[in-house]
Amino acid sequence: MTNKPKAITIEDIKKNKEILTYIAKGNSLLGAMGFTEHGFAHAAKVSKKAGEILTVLAYDARTAELAAIAGYMHDIGNCINRHHHAEIGAIITFRILDKMQLDAEELADIIGAIGNHDESTGMAISPISAALILADKSDVRRSRVRYKNRNEEQLSCDIHDRVNYAVRKSNLTIDSEKKIALLKLDIDTEISAVMEYFQIFLVRMNMCRNAAEYLGLKFELSMNNIRLL
Repeated sequence: MTNKPKAITIEDIKKNKEILTYIAKGNSLLGAMGFTEHGFAHAAKVSKKAGEILTVLAYDARTAELAAIAGYMHDIGNCINRHHHAEIGAIITFRILDKMQLDAEELADIIGAIGNHDESTGMAISPISAALILADKSDVRRSRVRYKNRNEEQLSCDIHDRVNYAVRKSNLTIDSEKKIALLKLDIDTEISAVMEYFQIFLVRMNMCRNAAEYLGLKFELSMNNIRLL
């Protein structure tokens, strides 16, 4: 006799000690490597935005919630290694959600999205994955730079920290009528030049464009009120 699948919610995910532990450990590992914040703040922002994207586009509530779950758990693989963290994270997520008795079809959608969210190996393969990609890659902000790296010497040495620290405000909006996904950035060009943003994020922006197209949208990028894409 098989166990009946359970309707796992995003609130169940946020209260799961195992999930919280792996996210925290992954963030600590990346901190030791000098990467930007990938902890609960990032998980919460990506989760909320991924769900919002599909809600605005009139997907059903359950699909939007699955995107939110994928968004919260997408970086869980960092607790093992930054390299191939998407695929690792998908396997870890499968183990946890299978143990929680999530429906197999929903589980497959979630791990497919997580396994394809990184620009090195992934691509939009479903509405959930497309929403996850847009939510994840649009989370560029000053507060993601580690506190120890917020001095002039550290910022001058690390382009990733410098670019993230230069972003005073970022906002991704979805216009369902005009079919546009617009990422607006407010950048302090005294800290980082616009060209530096493209130097490290061009591949990610191309991934966002492809994800937007999967959802029937056109991806646009605006920096300091100047449209660049």
